[in-house]
Amino acid sequence: MLMPPKLTISLLPDDLVVCRLPADATPPAVVTGSRLYSVTASADEISIVCREAEAPAGATVEHGWRAFVADGPLDFSLVGVLNSMLTPLVDAKVPVFAMSTYTTDYVLVREQDVRPATTALKIAGHTVR
Repeated sequence: MLMPPKLTISLLPDDLVVCRLPADATPPAVVTGSRLYSVTASADEISIVCREAEAPAGATVEHGWRAFVADGPLDFSLVGVLNSMLTPLVDAKVPVFAMSTYTTDYVLVREQDVRPATTALKIAGHTVR
């Protein structure tokens, strides 16, 4: 059986928001200087993860998120990276918003869930900074 990787995970300092725009909206411009800024477009919507000050006008905004990031870069051949972060959080009943980039994985949790999420990740064998 393949063992999930033990990771070094950092908690980013920024308070984040998760935003939604209609699919036919103009995607917002890329913001530089943020540790995490993501725009994902699908046929159904445009989702944005950013600091509150960067939230686009007219978006539906969910406030109060923090991001854990697996320290990378992570090799594409690794199996189970995101699962190794999500399973302990599911077991701890912590709701998440997960996303990936080319080099790493991010798991966002509500501000009030940072402490139980940190504890769950440490119990699973990860190092959390």
